[in-house]
Order: sequence, then structure tokens, then C-alpha cells
Amino acid sequence: MLAMTDINTIRNLRNNHDQSIESIRKSLNINWRTAKKYADKDFVPKIKLHKRSGMMYEEKWGDIVSLWLTEDFKLPRKKRRTNKQFFNDLIESGFPGSYRTVCNFVQEWKATHTDKGEVKDLGYERLEHPAGEAQLDFGTMEVEKDGSFVDIKILVMTFPFSNRAFGIALPAENQECLLEGIKQILKQINGVPTVIRIDNMSTAVVRSKTRYEKARLTKEFQSFALHYGFKVQTCNPRSGYEKGSVENKVGYVRYNFFSTSPKLISFENLNQRLADKLKKDSQRVHYEKKKKISDLWQEEQTSFL
Repeated sequence: MLAMTDINTIRNLRNNHDQSIESIRKSLNINWRTAKKYADKDFVPKIKLHKRSGMMYEEKWGDIVSLWLTEDFKLPRKKRRTNKQFFNDLIESGFPGSYRTVCNFVQEWKATHTDKGEVKDLGYERLEHPAGEAQLDFGTMEVEKDGSFVDIKILVMTFPFSNRAFGIALPAENQECLLEGIKQILKQINGVPTVIRIDNMSTAVVRSKTRYEKARLTKEFQSFALHYGFKVQTCNPRSGYEKGSVENKVGYVRYNFFSTSPKLISFENLNQRLADKLKKDSQRVHYEKKKKISDLWQEEQTSFL
């Protein structure tokens, strides 16, 4: 069997570069049948999965601690929180479990992550993100409105090169809100990214990408992209890691900026508060590049359209 990196190369040449089986065979110097097998058939390595159970996996607590751990791993070791600090912070949020439960979860999390807090290699290579490219995704956030707790949507755009993020709270996840949310973000950044990567959201994608055909966008979203001039990249099916930056940031915003559900006075008010918090957050040092996110952001803005 080929190494996973070789298999990924074959699938990348076939799916993203439209190369023929014969062309792949020649460029990689492999058997035609081998090239055909991995290029045109689903291949998923057999991995024994152990179902996780308990409050840390079935309720929100595990997600919260995972986000805290991810952020802490970007800091020097001496500044990272201890298991006891994680436990105390959870207690303040109403956590009903024990200290041992938290310790067990942290131990399991660390076993599946690298020293940088990244998920250990599962057979795909880390994506590179040039300056000026963005990722986009919706998330859900709870707010207090008229004495009741309701869910609203938050559209988050991240720029992996600098790790800068922007978010817009919206009443729904329909196409009208998607386009309006992007407009507001583009106004905030005073520019247009060269590429926006999205998942196969029905508000923008009519048909997902396949081995043989590119994704087909809705007419409205395609016209919107042409108007502003940015290119659209859609994730491959079942490939959420391709936009991991924005998925992590959606959770980061939800759990770190509002410790309790914020009051929804108006969407304008909430979005201003969100913008202020994200701008303040950009004063952090990038976990890998050792520069302030705000400084990297200034550099990245020169790559906009």
C-alpha cells in the first residue's frame, strides 16, 4: 500500500488539477492500476474509533475546555492554566462534574494533540494559507432577548495568515443574511480578500464538488463574488479540516468573548461590541509567527484586491 502522503498527492492531482490517470502515472512513476485505484475510488484508512461518552463529550463542557487548551498551547508553558484552574473556571460557569473528570479529559485531549495544540496528523498535510485569503462559516450563539434566551447566528471570517477574525451577528442563516454579513465584514476590513473558502452551505452552493466536476454556486452568490472580485473555494466533501481556522474561531468567539449570554439590545449594538472585542484580541502574539496579530494584519491587508 502507498503511504498516505502519496495517496493524498494522487487525489490532489486528480481532484484539484484535473490530471488524467495516465498523467498521474507518469509524473509519480507508479502503476496505472494503482493510480486509478486511489484517484477514482473512495479510500479511507481503517482507524479503530472509540466512542467517547460522558458529560465532557455529550455536553458543552468538553468543547469549552478544548478551546481553552488550544489557546493555552499558544502561550509559554509557565503561562498555561493548570487542570485545577480549568476546573475552577468551569465551576463558575455551572459545571456539575468533578475535578477528576476534568483531569481525564485534559489527558485524553493532550494525547491527540501536538505540543503546539494542533490535532496530530491523521493522514493529510497541513494547508498553507497565503496572505489575503479568508475562510467563512456560520455559527450559533445564545443571547438574552426580552427576558428569554434565544439562538442567533454569527458569521465569522478569518484570515489564517494573520489569525485576524471578524464576526457579524445575524438573525438567520439564509442567503440574504449571508450576503449582508459578508458586505458588513468587507466594510470593516476596508478591502476584499483574494479568495474566500466556504463549506458546502446551501445558501451558496447548489452542488458540491465531486471528483469530476467543480462545485456549482447559486446564481446569487456567484454574482455577488463576481461583483466584488474574490474567488470562491469550496471544501471537498467530508473535509472540514480545510477550513479549520474559521471553525476554531467560531467557538473561540462564542466561549471567550461572552462568558454569559449577552443581551441583544440590537444587532448593531451587538456587532459593535463584537468588533471591539475582536480588535482587542488582535493585540495577542501569533502563536507560531511570534508577532502581534495586528501587525501581521497590517501586512496582510496589502494583499487585498
